Amino acid sequence: MGRHTPARTARPATGRRRGPVVAVGLAALVVLGAVTWVVTRTSDAAPAGAAPAGAVSAGCRVDVAVRVAVDPAVGGLVREALSGPIPLDDDRCAVAEVRTEPPLQTLGALIGGDPVDPVQVWVPDDVSWVTRAGTTVDPAAPELARTALVLATSRAVADGLGWSTTPPTWSDALLSVGAVLPDPTATAAGVLTLAALQTSAGPGEPGDAAVARAVLDAGRPGSSTDQALAAAVAGDPGAPVVVATEQQIAAASPGGAGQLAVVVPVEGTPVLSVPVVRTAAGRDDVAVDAVVDLLAATASDGAAVRAAGWRDTTGRAGDGAAGPRSWELDADLVAAVPARVAELAARSRWLAVVDTSTSMGAPVGDGTRATLARDALTTVLAVLPDRAAGGLWVVAAGPEDDRAGRELVPLRPLGTQVGGRSQRELLAERFAELPDLPTTGGTGLDDTVLAAVRAARDGADPAAVTTVVLVTDGASGTGEQELLDTLAAEADPARPVRVVAVGIGPDADQDALERIATATGGAAYAAVDRGDLQTVLLEALRGR
Repeated sequence: MGRHTPARTARPATGRRRGPVVAVGLAALVVLGAVTWVVTRTSDAAPAGAAPAGAVSAGCRVDVAVRVAVDPAVGGLVREALSGPIPLDDDRCAVAEVRTEPPLQTLGALIGGDPVDPVQVWVPDDVSWVTRAGTTVDPAAPELARTALVLATSRAVADGLGWSTTPPTWSDALLSVGAVLPDPTATAAGVLTLAALQTSAGPGEPGDAAVARAVLDAGRPGSSTDQALAAAVAGDPGAPVVVATEQQIAAASPGGAGQLAVVVPVEGTPVLSVPVVRTAAGRDDVAVDAVVDLLAATASDGAAVRAAGWRDTTGRAGDGAAGPRSWELDADLVAAVPARVAELAARSRWLAVVDTSTSMGAPVGDGTRATLARDALTTVLAVLPDRAAGGLWVVAAGPEDDRAGRELVPLRPLGTQVGGRSQRELLAERFAELPDLPTTGGTGLDDTVLAAVRAARDGADPAAVTTVVLVTDGASGTGEQELLDTLAAEADPARPVRVVAVGIGPDADQDALERIATATGGAAYAAVDRGDLQTVLLEALRGR
């Protein structure tokens, strides 16, 4: 299979299919049915989205839980493999607490240092994340599964483009028809797509220009991968061309591929290799070793991997067929793509406004609402580029307080040096202090939002996405209508500022937050747990 990191050894697939267009049948991509791991257990309540903790089985005492973070695409496979108690020694067992989350979110937690429940085993969608994580993980990561990156559209579109008889190159396909691309800022598939495009277009200026065009085009509204695949399966003659993995195609067509066609470009297909990664928090831990060994055994057997729509570590699909002709991309080029995307993507400016009223000290899980905000902001900060600008305000208004909030860190690019320290370091220090800041009094929400929007608009860059990120567990005040009217009256199309409002806990006034956010072209969300808040903030602060 093709590789794109030095740590892998390339192994050519046997029995390769070399036709330019492969009509996808379920036999080629997925085997109906699944391998079921049957265990006898009882379980206590587990964290949302996690495998049961506190399980017991005959002759086995469960006294340790291993925290596992998994890319959503491979979540079902990993949960199946780790569904029961895992034997250790001396009649002890471990259980896996599995949570699904985007790899970029896990990366931020690893780099930023998760102080509450650090991940011990990580299963991202590709081994390229191991390089990005650096010393926070063990580079020796066994492979769990593989999937090829291909082009897909309806059979009618493929025939009309002539791709049924003459396959395109990657650059021709991506630049000539406005293909739907995976997000290169958050997915390995997106990174490999741009690496394939740059290589196909040629070295130097042609490749750089192709990548720049693709990144800028990706920032415009369009179909999602799921929408594009649905249109292809339905045989829509106007279906877009979409870059997707074989596993995504299998998941999108459980009842049959319909009129969908898979196009293998001239150069072949890059291959994503799903690793099982020990993090720094999981080193020298026998329970973690047992989890990794069990996933390695799942990979070695291969049956459950193939049943889930993936290829096994030998490259075989569910029907035993080898994958399409693979294409090994240069490892250094792949590693350089995220930084290049950060340079090209729309710059983001964000002003975080965090509620520090007394109620933010209310318990949530193992911490409080304030520690939830601290951890989520710290995680996201770790993965933002230096050219992104950020600042921090807090608000907790009592009778004597400034109802327009209090600035802790002015809005500046994260790479800016201030007194020998970077803006990123200053924000991280202030984020860490948030749990110690709750004060008596209510929340001066309306006044603070207006002041923050005005401050963010000052010095706004027309080429940047400017966002006020409001994190609160409170309610809007009596001046809400006045706030809405003022926001509408002061809106400046040349310097737009959107509000992304996140309500924490049952007392947050989601309806009011929705009205405020909508008035600025933003959005409102309810955060139930740490994962929710991290996901919302990641999207908001990346300017998506």
